[in-house]
Amino acid sequence: MRPDPSFSRRAALYILAGGAAFAAGAAPAFSVEPRIGRLIEEARGKGPISQRLDFISAALRGTRYQGYTLIGSPSQPEKFVVREDAFDCVTFCETVLAAAIATNRREFDSVLRNVRYHNGIVAWRERNHYFFEWGQHNVENKTCRWVELDGAVDIKKIVDSQKGLSKRWFTMHVIPTGPFLASKSRLWSGDIVGFVTRRPDLDYFHVGFIAFDKAGVLLLRHASQSNRRVLDERMDHFVAANGVRYVTLLRPQERRNIAGNG
Repeated sequence: MRPDPSFSRRAALYILAGGAAFAAGAAPAFSVEPRIGRLIEEARGKGPISQRLDFISAALRGTRYQGYTLIGSPSQPEKFVVREDAFDCVTFCETVLAAAIATNRREFDSVLRNVRYHNGIVAWRERNHYFFEWGQHNVENKTCRWVELDGAVDIKKIVDSQKGLSKRWFTMHVIPTGPFLASKSRLWSGDIVGFVTRRPDLDYFHVGFIAFDKAGVLLLRHASQSNRRVLDERMDHFVAANGVRYVTLLRPQERRNIAGNG
């Protein structure tokens, strides 16, 4: 992955923002393949949600990267897409999160709709196009909570990179990367980390999960565009290579804390 300001990042940034276009000729899947159902069942005995997230996300390492898998636009009806054969960075997080929350295959679609869409309404304008709004809406519905670390600051963003949406004004509570990397003991496996972009018209350029290796080294588990698959990378290497200044953190919550939407 190249540093965020480069022109080659533009397509990936639109992917993160929920770009409505999709690859010509792609054959989207609208039902969960057996692997996800099997992982939901296997994860049930793995303990709290942080451990279930770690188990499911690890099992999906090696899955290929593909952008623009969601279908819908201001002029094209939204379709609810579920895939386990390919992910971008956001759909990887959404799929793993929904699988870790659902107690069985029947619940998975409902949970995923509530994660991906505001109030679970499958419509292009209700899709969480910007990751800041993804976080806000999944905190409102009690799927996640914000994680506070020392040194956090507020920054303001005006974003309008997504065609078809009005301009957004965000005040983002963000964590500088120094305190973030120094706070490993306060992070949990399965925490969701968003990387703030330096682009003036966008909020984040990437997202993934916190993970740890057997030696306790802090990792980023993510669907990587440059590596074309889901994999683990050392967090400090990723931050340095991409010139990351700020991150935000979300911690998924157990199902008993989740309001039941559709």
